[in-house]
Amino acid sequence: MPVHLNRIYTRSGDDGTTGLGDGSRVPKHHLRVEAYGTVDEANSALGMAIADDAGGPYRDIILELQNDLFDVGSDLCVPGEMGDRLRVPAAYTARLEGHIDRFNADLAPLNSFVLPGGTRMSAWLHVARTVVRRAERLVTALCEVPSEVHRVNTEVVHYLNRLSDLLFVLGRHANERGARDVLWQPGKNRG
Repeated sequence: MPVHLNRIYTRSGDDGTTGLGDGSRVPKHHLRVEAYGTVDEANSALGMAIADDAGGPYRDIILELQNDLFDVGSDLCVPGEMGDRLRVPAAYTARLEGHIDRFNADLAPLNSFVLPGGTRMSAWLHVARTVVRRAERLVTALCEVPSEVHRVNTEVVHYLNRLSDLLFVLGRHANERGARDVLWQPGKNRG
């Protein structure tokens, strides 16, 4: 499905509403808009990871994830069943699980929680992970709105859940396969 963006501004949102993919208009603060806006925010955090490490070993997988996130946003932008419209399939989640298994195989088991940080790449991946978790919370909240419950592709929830897992594993991998992980020390500063 080709995308044509001839004009950047339309003025149609000046009244505080935005258009969904099915042609309907909703307030810009609608939970659906918050959900796909947060997916876009996660995509931007991944863009920062690439910008920080342009030639690094994670570039191709991050670009793959960024493209997926546009698909997720497109899916969320079109409520309900829309025929040939883009929908996130279960195969996207299965692909993420393959990545998780591959990268996690190189990591030592954890005996504590990981604090976000270590390398800059790891820190950006953790930022993206937490934004994806927020998007997941928003989508699950959208799924509980009576008028929306049957208008959300549940595969989006599965995908976001697995994506946050993958970003956690990649964050550890970017910390020299976990060697530079910063581990939580419960009660360390109690005195």
